[in-house]
Amino acid sequence: MVNFDLFDQLANLLASTPQKKKPRSSAPRPSKQESEHAIALDGRRLDYKVVRRRGRRGVGLKVDGNGLTVAASLTTPLSAIEGAIDQHAGWISKKLGEWSQRRVVPQRWETGATVGFLGEPLTLMVDAGHARTTVERAMAHLFVKVKKGEAAEIEKAVVAWMKKEALPHFAQRAFFFARLHQLTPPQVFLSSANGRWGSCNSRREVRFSWRLIKARPAQIDYVVCHELAHLRHMNHSAAFWAEVRRMCPEFETLKKELDQHDHQFRAF
Repeated sequence: MVNFDLFDQLANLLASTPQKKKPRSSAPRPSKQESEHAIALDGRRLDYKVVRRRGRRGVGLKVDGNGLTVAASLTTPLSAIEGAIDQHAGWISKKLGEWSQRRVVPQRWETGATVGFLGEPLTLMVDAGHARTTVERAMAHLFVKVKKGEAAEIEKAVVAWMKKEALPHFAQRAFFFARLHQLTPPQVFLSSANGRWGSCNSRREVRFSWRLIKARPAQIDYVVCHELAHLRHMNHSAAFWAEVRRMCPEFETLKKELDQHDHQFRAF
């Protein structure tokens, strides 16, 4: 005689046994993607790079010594990128022409080479064989003590020194102009941006590219005033430029100088 109770118990046991799920792919989606593309611009082939980042909004265009770089989100279709390039074809061609006339001399990292700092050249004096890296400025010289004396090691030391010098300088100038023009001094941070000198957000945070420390103090002051003006006008309206002029009456001349020589400041 068949015992149906045993069959029922076995069925219940099988039903209650958790089924193994197929393992899901644990590979995270990359937060940054880079790719090379080409498009016809004014009847000529234009090679450009697309840099996609998670969280990026809109399409950004940058022209420098490396050519055209397009910043976009991970999901922006290529057709939208090409549409942005077509829309700004005149500006892109103009900037490419300007950059073709600029010659950026590769930075040398050795004794006798010079680096720009606050608009003046500093002559590098490299001393290898030290356990601890130090950088000290004395008049028109920059004494760099490193372990091996390799170019990458010297560059890293000099960049770190420039960043250390840049933050208090920018912060002091921002505090001065903010107080002068009845503004609450913002929080000041450094950035490693190579395509813009400064930025300002609605949280009253101002960021300056550390490379700006290579410019003349008056040019730095223009950029500081530019970003402080955004605390009153978060746009580039006529009212914004009027505020910039009020803070920095010679801003047009200083802006032109900065635009003409910025490729020298971006060499490293």
